[in-house]
Amino acid sequence: QVQLVQSGGGLVQAGGSLRLSCAASGRTSGSYGMGWFRQAPGKEREFVAAISWNGATTRYADSVKGRFTISRDNAKNTVSLSLQMNSLKPEDTAVYYCAASPLYSSIVSGQIDYWGQGTQVTVSS
Repeated sequence: QVQLVQSGGGLVQAGGSLRLSCAASGRTSGSYGMGWFRQAPGKEREFVAAISWNGATTRYADSVKGRFTISRDNAKNTVSLSLQMNSLKPEDTAVYYCAASPLYSSIVSGQIDYWGQGTQVTVSS
């Protein structure tokens, strides 16, 4: 079992920055691929970013490339996942979810084993 607890988010003006964090615990969390998804009102949940277990490989949705940065820090028993969001736009407004799966490719394809509780990000124009 992997537990994901999110923090961060909130309200920011367009052009501003926010940082999301996700603490992952569990015996195998350090070997899991992880990522971020988001869901805007009335829309399906969509992929935002993914990172491999050792941080060597990352992937971004075209809509956030160059503005968002995903990173992770693998400690002995916990993993700290972050999403630095810069140059935010109103269309980035959504509930953001942390995700984990045994394979990095599963994150990219949306086959998620574990989800965080979600956190609201609101960007005002």
